[in-house]
Amino acid sequence: MKKEHVMLMLCTIVIAIPLVQSVSEGPKAVQTWFKQELPLKKQKVTNLHFYFHDALGGQGQTAYPVFQSNITSTSITGFGLAFMFDNPMTVGPDPQSMKIGRGQGFAGAASLEKQRFLMNLNFVFTQGRFNGSTLQVLGTNPIQNQVREMSVVGGTGIFRLARGIATYRNETSSTIEYDIAVLHY
Repeated sequence: MKKEHVMLMLCTIVIAIPLVQSVSEGPKAVQTWFKQELPLKKQKVTNLHFYFHDALGGQGQTAYPVFQSNITSTSITGFGLAFMFDNPMTVGPDPQSMKIGRGQGFAGAASLEKQRFLMNLNFVFTQGRFNGSTLQVLGTNPIQNQVREMSVVGGTGIFRLARGIATYRNETSSTIEYDIAVLHY
């Protein structure tokens, strides 16, 4: 049990470090942005559409189990099983289509009754208009539903102070289609 707590703390730290480091301009520049620029900015809506490719095994694996609880093997939902992932994001459903970033995060089986995962996702954009920006998404993934949604709870770069809704559905067992409506400044 102690090992699981240590792993959970390490996972949280690993996820938090990129969030802290993602403001490339430094604390003084961010303070200036809040005081001088933010009052002049208007809120805008950006709609995003992309695909997320999840490989749970084989060559090119992008998701790995990091720990499980002492009841995971007997639970009908796999309760306590947790994965870390670093999945490519592309403009099309083909994994070989143009890559625009990485979907990095954590998923853990969080329900004793239904198959649901607690998701903490960071969409890290590495190409195009949003290069260097991130969106943070948090929520429950009831994998039995055809279409699901999670909350956009933050962002960096172009997406500072972001909030919104991410809807998603499985295109295939390993390809997830995302549509995100995000408010930001």
